[in-house]
Amino acid sequence: MAAAGGRHVGHYLYNNSRILRLNNLQLRSFVWSPATRQQTATAKTESTDTVVLPRKKTWSKEAVLQALASTVSLDHTAYPYQFQDDQYLSPRTNAEFKLYSLSQESGKAAAKYFINTNPKFFTKDFAEPHIPCLMPDTVSLRLDEVSEEALKERISLRKVTAAVDLYDQLLQAGTAISLETTHDLLDLVCLHGDRDPMQEGGQPETEETAQEEAPRRRGGPIRPRPGPSEPLPWKENDNNAERIFNLLPERDTACYSALIRGMVKHGAYVKAFNIYTDMLNNRRTGDVHLFNALIAAAPLVREKWTERWDLIAELLIQMKEHKVQPNLLTFNAILKSQRRCGSLAKSLSLQTLSEMKALGIAPSLATFVHVLVIFYRLATPAHSQSTDIMQETMLEVAGKSFTCQDPDDVQFFYNAMRICLDTKDMEHAYRLHSLMEVGENWRLLGDPYQQSLYYGRFFSLLCMMEQIDVVLKWYRQLVPSRYYPPPQGMRDLLQAVDTDGRLDLLPTIWKDIRALGHDNKSELVEELLALMARENHSPEVQQSFAACALDIRGVYAGDRNRLEWSNSSLSHVTVLLLRATRTHPAWEMLQLFKTKNRVPTDAMLREFLSVCVSEGAPQRAVELVQYSASFGLPATPTLAQQALREFDLTPEQRSIVCELEREVTAQTTD
Repeated sequence: MAAAGGRHVGHYLYNNSRILRLNNLQLRSFVWSPATRQQTATAKTESTDTVVLPRKKTWSKEAVLQALASTVSLDHTAYPYQFQDDQYLSPRTNAEFKLYSLSQESGKAAAKYFINTNPKFFTKDFAEPHIPCLMPDTVSLRLDEVSEEALKERISLRKVTAAVDLYDQLLQAGTAISLETTHDLLDLVCLHGDRDPMQEGGQPETEETAQEEAPRRRGGPIRPRPGPSEPLPWKENDNNAERIFNLLPERDTACYSALIRGMVKHGAYVKAFNIYTDMLNNRRTGDVHLFNALIAAAPLVREKWTERWDLIAELLIQMKEHKVQPNLLTFNAILKSQRRCGSLAKSLSLQTLSEMKALGIAPSLATFVHVLVIFYRLATPAHSQSTDIMQETMLEVAGKSFTCQDPDDVQFFYNAMRICLDTKDMEHAYRLHSLMEVGENWRLLGDPYQQSLYYGRFFSLLCMMEQIDVVLKWYRQLVPSRYYPPPQGMRDLLQAVDTDGRLDLLPTIWKDIRALGHDNKSELVEELLALMARENHSPEVQQSFAACALDIRGVYAGDRNRLEWSNSSLSHVTVLLLRATRTHPAWEMLQLFKTKNRVPTDAMLREFLSVCVSEGAPQRAVELVQYSASFGLPATPTLAQQALREFDLTPEQRSIVCELEREVTAQTTD
């Protein structure tokens, strides 16, 4: 491996074992430590007949891959790792990132669908090491007889419709079904409703789905249809879950728990509490999953804040009576429900955290999410207690590596960064970003949309609070390896450049705006032009501004972006060209005013006349006065007087200028 890949290998020997380790990318020889040599010498003197061989170290199949991965760090100049297979298909803009992400997932889904529906063509496994999750799943049914084993197979393959049909056939045949299998079937039906879950790779289009998609293709009205991961609405007294539940000769806690959790998942909250009341009347005790679901649904069946909390407290009392031990998800459900309890939430959440600590239950990131949302309401200014909560939260999570224990764990980072942005707290933002880089906490950033929210808020806070050098350092680290700034992100960067007076960086930022695909955003382009044309700079800077203005003019002239010239954009580009003494393209811009029927500004015309004076061009000065008079601008008399004063005009030119001055003055007087 060292000869082929140039890898550095170091060697350590301890506990009479030789362990191969990658270190410093250099090949080192095996060296016996002094302690080992002493032990070997002692063993030889004590027994010359027995040879003690060191035990062989057995390496896992992933050891080399893990060692190589530990030597690689993030390349901030590279595109996201999932797009590095083909450099020509690496996204360079935010729109391309979304398009390529969807295309990549669509390709994976199509491949998985083909593999899962035709597993007979993929029976060979040459992968080393063997990774089970990358192998095709068995989705075809193998048992055709009417038996409990066939029912278990359909349940394990998540064939909801087939499992329910076979269950009905077994009941009609009088076949006894074990309680465990019945629990599994009820769990499956309550989880997915009365439809088969979408298999990985999707499902082929059926007649029903074709009829639903037909209006979409014709451009007609679209009927709302839940997605593959969205729960179907609960059909009152017309669903297989309730029917199977009612057919059971004996209903235990697991049956009640499955039905109640299914009702909560599919939005039948009042019905879930009615089933819970029926369970209590039948003297059945609930389990922790049942109570977690009811606590989460409690705020949705009561109107007033106090009534919501009273219902939650009642459920907690009943948990204690049933001797059900709460878990992490129980407390997270309580905190999430307290977010709907208004002004009561702050004091109640602190009591919940104290109880959680007393029971020795370690919080997850979702716990901190709910607490922070309670204390930092949107559009509510932070106060001292909220600030203390944020500080205590960051101290609690600092340096820890978290794993996902609650679906809401992925909401922590972007919500906490939103709070840092609202409170303009740069210190805690840095701490939060450091926490994200600990271990594999980055996996809890959520989906690409949530990741974009996190990095966007972090970058906006940097632009607002830090100096431009620090902002640019982070900008180079985040773009494009982790973040594609939207137009608002680039506007924040422009404001940061303006605040620190580093307008000389604007041409470079314009190149990034074009690379990111935001050159079709008129507001962003006009803000950039306004910053460049606001004041005079050194000749070198003005030349770079003029080159940037010509590039922007090319964008406006192109058909791809379809940007419309405005008075301000025309004026700014013209002024920038004039200040760099690029007279010819500036006159072309002046002609564009006529073509677009736009009125030039007085300041721009004065800039034109100053250039005519510096270049000694009296004829262009006369043309400029004529142009101003054609629009009847109030600045025409001033321009005419300056032309008469600054130039030695011919009698014909002087006559033209004087006549234009009299006409415009008379129009203004009238």
